[in-house]
Amino acid sequence: MSRGTQQSPVSLDARSRRDLDVRDDLDVADFFDHELPHLARERSHLAVPGARELGIESCTFGTPEGAWTLSVDLDADAVRVERGDSGVARIELDADEVRRLVDDRITPMTLVAAGKVRATRGDLGDFLDWWVVLRALVDGRAVHTAGSIDFVDRDGAPLDLQRSFTPADSDADLAHFLAQAGFLHLRGWFDTDAMDAISHDIDTALPRYAPDDGRSWWARTSDGTHRAVRLQGFDAHSSTAADLLASDAFARIGALTGDGHISVGTVEALEKPLGVVEGISDLPWHKDCSLGMHSYTCSGLTIGISVTGADATSGQLAVVPGSHRALVQPAFHRREWGLPPRPLPTRTGDVTVHCSCTLHMSHAPTDRERRVLYTSFRLPPLDPSLVDHQVAIDVVREAAYKKVDQPSRTP
Repeated sequence: MSRGTQQSPVSLDARSRRDLDVRDDLDVADFFDHELPHLARERSHLAVPGARELGIESCTFGTPEGAWTLSVDLDADAVRVERGDSGVARIELDADEVRRLVDDRITPMTLVAAGKVRATRGDLGDFLDWWVVLRALVDGRAVHTAGSIDFVDRDGAPLDLQRSFTPADSDADLAHFLAQAGFLHLRGWFDTDAMDAISHDIDTALPRYAPDDGRSWWARTSDGTHRAVRLQGFDAHSSTAADLLASDAFARIGALTGDGHISVGTVEALEKPLGVVEGISDLPWHKDCSLGMHSYTCSGLTIGISVTGADATSGQLAVVPGSHRALVQPAFHRREWGLPPRPLPTRTGDVTVHCSCTLHMSHAPTDRERRVLYTSFRLPPLDPSLVDHQVAIDVVREAAYKKVDQPSRTP
């Protein structure tokens, strides 16, 4: 099925840290008194334009070692770091939270998931806004500003972000679009008869899962029914699904870049019921790295295989093109970014692909229910310990996504 034999020159590997870069001995006072002000002098130009667009207010970070207020001096185009409690917002952090935040091992959303966000003034939105400024200063990445991302095709012309692809399209075209937009819609990638067989296998597998079994997510619908909405390890119950993971069509997706992506080797079956009133079935805007570790693990590829197809009334996926290239808040969408969302309606047998750092969400179905398989490709580890790191990340992410609510900011 492959349309090219040469390794793709495209790379999605955004990793800039290894385990050895973790600083468990970081001195919090020294960081705020010396390291961060030094970084602000060197890198404020990466943070201030984006901070200006976001309208960031000053924020105090209170720690057991003291309090420091961060502000943006628009006249001097500079981020200021000063001792004291004078911020419009105030966020409380312990020393370990500061260390992990600085090293990109957590984000504000990790603390939301753990129920540990302590905003004595302001709210989570303030924390997330200052998180992008902190990442700009520490990581040397520019905060996204509207119009800073261009989308061009292989010939340099404007990219058609509504484009979808078929098996007849070239790997080079697919890889280029994926690198530019952060997603793909692959039409007719798998046979509809196989999808019918998988839907039957879902029916057969459902009685083998139970609440609190550690292998499934459950939700309650408005009629009081308690339903499984995510079946992990589904390939153990479906030879057809297992065959998809071993197929050339599936391997072709993982080989689009030159990064050596590796299949996780298992697949989850999801149902999208109507009228969910308890539990989580449809996730709000987020990046898969929204709980941290972007600079250690991104970018993997998340693969959605449409068992029943989806549209605006049946739980379709939506993505924000280019968001994988943008340093933005990882848990909501803002119009100010100038990155309009794109819905991804699919038919049976279609596939969606998105980068782990592409902002995406799933709509709640309103007319008919949806079935979809999800699996992924990971980047090969930079060192063996990252394998265990990724497993730990997946465990935390799974638990967190069951309880994270959408931040209170303008959509």
